[in-house]
Amino acid sequence: MKTSELSGVQLDWAVAKCEGYPDEDILVDYLNYSTEWRLGGSLIEREAINTEWTGIPNAQWFASMESENLEAHGSTPLVAAMRCYVASRLGEEVDLPVEIRNHEQDCPATDGFGCKCGEGG
Repeated sequence: MKTSELSGVQLDWAVAKCEGYPDEDILVDYLNYSTEWRLGGSLIEREAINTEWTGIPNAQWFASMESENLEAHGSTPLVAAMRCYVASRLGEEVDLPVEIRNHEQDCPATDGFGCKCGEGG
């Protein structure tokens, strides 16, 4: 899947993968990097990811890493920054496990704040 299209559980899984978690230890219920500032914010600071508001519809936020010459867009600063971080570690394409790749559409409880049904984690 394209890194620029990752969101929700899929993006959080990819960030956890970048952080070195083995697949079996990635709990999408608790690793909400793309929605929780306490998690994503520390990565933004550590990785020196710049974010700015652009006002472009459906991609209001822009994130960049000068050290990696990378940039990404997203609906929130955390989404844009986490996409940028994933691109810096995993590239422009991410190979998601089947259960994560299909998780968003299969989980009606997922609302952008991580999975609440306990499936897929």
